[in-house]
Amino acid sequence: MTTARTIEIEERHAVPFFKKIPVSIERGEGVYVWDQEGKKYLDFTAGWGVTCLGHAHPAIISALEEQGRKIIQNPNSGLTYSPIRARLLDLMADILPPNLTRIFFSNSGAEANDAAIKLARKVTGRLDVISTEQSFHGRTISTASATGQAKHREKFNPLMPNYRFVTFGDIDGLKANLDNSVAAVILEPIQGEGGVQVPAEHYLEEVGSLCKENGSLLIVDEVQTGFGRCGTMFAVSPMKVEVDFLTMAKGIAGGFPFGAFAMTEAVSEKIEIGDHGGTYCGNPLGCAVAYNVISFLLKHDIAANVREMGELALHHMNDWKSSYPEIINDVRGKGLLMALEFKSEEAATVVSDKCLERGMFVRQTQGNMIRLFPALNIKKEEMEEGLAILLRSVRDLLGS
Repeated sequence: MTTARTIEIEERHAVPFFKKIPVSIERGEGVYVWDQEGKKYLDFTAGWGVTCLGHAHPAIISALEEQGRKIIQNPNSGLTYSPIRARLLDLMADILPPNLTRIFFSNSGAEANDAAIKLARKVTGRLDVISTEQSFHGRTISTASATGQAKHREKFNPLMPNYRFVTFGDIDGLKANLDNSVAAVILEPIQGEGGVQVPAEHYLEEVGSLCKENGSLLIVDEVQTGFGRCGTMFAVSPMKVEVDFLTMAKGIAGGFPFGAFAMTEAVSEKIEIGDHGGTYCGNPLGCAVAYNVISFLLKHDIAANVREMGELALHHMNDWKSSYPEIINDVRGKGLLMALEFKSEEAATVVSDKCLERGMFVRQTQGNMIRLFPALNIKKEEMEEGLAILLRSVRDLLGS
């Protein structure tokens, strides 16, 4: 099948939710992908933060092959036990913050967030949920209602009620909104889709303390920041914050659709049989992939590589900010979740398009930003290759 034929079929039959890039990707290996004509591209999007070990990683392939020969979906689904699910639960208990002792597996981050919100309301007996401006928590009606961006909410009215929004990073604003009707506060440690917004150092600790004082639960959305993306297993791992729910997806299974949420024992004690469920709630195939991915991250200390490569990239991009202040507004990020903020949306579009012409995928976010989140095991020479393409594209913009 030709690229033209592929595009023709997708344009005719796929629901037009996306404005697509006219490239048809056939295969990938590591941080590279190839289109149907054999053109090679460098992937600095990791499938939107999903392919944490790159494309076609042996750890994932072996899990798919080995578990696929055993069993993919249990009889009676979650009503029966699974040895590979038990192994994954045991491993997750080792890497999560120690107070998060109970875990449930889902299909996606949106589903995990949806469940956490639902259960927070159930166990507290309260209705209101506080979220933050510019946040992104998913595309179900509940998580879209919890998302602090009007473009993701207002076209779907009527939305779910009882959501409030405060400015991300604003402790005083949160204090003013916390009362005895607030079931939970949901936030990302670093806002990803919202433009890689990094809060002040002790922001989450302060939020956690305020929630505890108010009897509200803290839901931390680590769908994008988890599993080494920010240089530690979770962004909250080094923090002194008591999280009540932690939601996960994306990097948990390196590209296989999988998610999870964890909760404290105190919350779990208020959960009753039937409060939640799901057909694929930790199906053996997904569990096998996630187990291999997490084991590889730990065994090879991928978080150390994330810190090193992130520092390298941010150092170079901060030099660009100093050299080209007429083009670049800001550079920010942590680990391998980074953003270049340009003076205008037009500038970001030109740079994104030039990168694609040179054989590299980046992600334009919030109009005037380019978000960079490559595979966590990216090598130094691959990072330098990508940065060189970006710099040439920025200089093209300067020349124009």
